[in-house]
Amino acid sequence: MAPTLYDKKPEPGDLIEIFRGKYQHWALYVGDGFVVHLAPPSEGPGAGANSMMSVLSDKAKVKKEEIWDVVGHDQWCVNNLLDEKYQVRPIREILREAQAYVDQEMPYCVFRGNCEHFVTELRYGKAESRQVRQAVGMATMVGLGFLAVAGIAAIFGGGSKKKNEEEEEYK
Repeated sequence: MAPTLYDKKPEPGDLIEIFRGKYQHWALYVGDGFVVHLAPPSEGPGAGANSMMSVLSDKAKVKKEEIWDVVGHDQWCVNNLLDEKYQVRPIREILREAQAYVDQEMPYCVFRGNCEHFVTELRYGKAESRQVRQAVGMATMVGLGFLAVAGIAAIFGGGSKKKNEEEEEYK
C-alpha cells in the first residue's frame, strides 16, 4: 500500500495529489476506493521519467481506477488546493460529471489541459494548474534574469568596437 502524507481519508469529490518525482499527477476521489483521472498514455504508478513523455502526447483518456492502482508506491495526499479561492461545486454534480467522462478520449496539453486542469474543472468549475503557473513563473523569472544581465552588460560592458577604434586613433 502506498504511503499517504497525511492521515486524512479521502471523501467523494476530494482532489488527490500523487507525487511522481519531478511532477504531480492528480485524480478525483469518487468513493469506494476509486478515482477518476485524465491519463496520457505514459501515465501510471511508478512511471517516473517515462511519464515526462506525456509532454509529447496530445490525447489522454479519462479512467476510473482503484486509487491504489493509480498511486502505486508513490506518496499521495488529499489536496483541495483551491477551496479557499473558489466555491466547491455540489458533490453530486462533481461525481456525475466525472462519471460521464470515464472512457472518453480528450485533448491533452501539459500547459492548458493536463490532469490537474481536469480535476480542478470538475471540483470548482475552473480549470487551473498550479504546476503550470509555477513553471511559467520560473521561466519568466529566468528570462527576466537573462534580460537584466544582458542590459547590465550592454551598459557597463566596455563599449563597442567602433568606440575602441576611435580611442586608438587619438593615441
